[in-house]
Amino acid sequence: MASPYEIRADFDARTIVVYQAYAPAIADAALRAGRFTAPFSFNRMTWIKPSFLWLMHRSNWARKSGQERILAVRITRDGWEEALASAALTTGDPAALAKAAVHVQWDPERSVRGAALNHYSIQVGVGRHLIRAFAEEWTVSLTDLTPQVRKAADLIQSGGAAKAQRLLPPERAYPLPADLERRLRP
Repeated sequence: MASPYEIRADFDARTIVVYQAYAPAIADAALRAGRFTAPFSFNRMTWIKPSFLWLMHRSNWARKSGQERILAVRITRDGWEEALASAALTTGDPAALAKAAVHVQWDPERSVRGAALNHYSIQVGVGRHLIRAFAEEWTVSLTDLTPQVRKAADLIQSGGAAKAQRLLPPERAYPLPADLERRLRP
């Protein structure tokens, strides 16, 4: 039986896709430049999520103010695992969390209709000390998924959840090194 704390993601041998929701000005500037640039903030934590459906729940399918654009951010697996190796659980020791460059929390995964499921999705907060590495070294590509998200949301709203499911990115269990798995499990 799979762990309820298993990371599920779209990945290949070299990269993993994480998702973020942004205001149009941030998304447009990043897509034009092919990397994160102003008005993206390099001075605050940015949360990355390998679960597409969890971000859809969080952004209300790109309908929340300031989260109207959905980007697929393909980053290196080396960067992803570097972030995880620098992480502290948000439910762990407060002193360790205060010093950690990266915060990790686990939230219930969501169905296509937004219902909480019985397994968890990882959210990774990349702090100011690693934000430049995330934006300038780890990021391989940015893809605007907003049109696909809006189409899926319209299908779900009109009773076509099965059709919407076919628009979702593929996700499978991510093979974490054993030391990281032990470190990140609540």
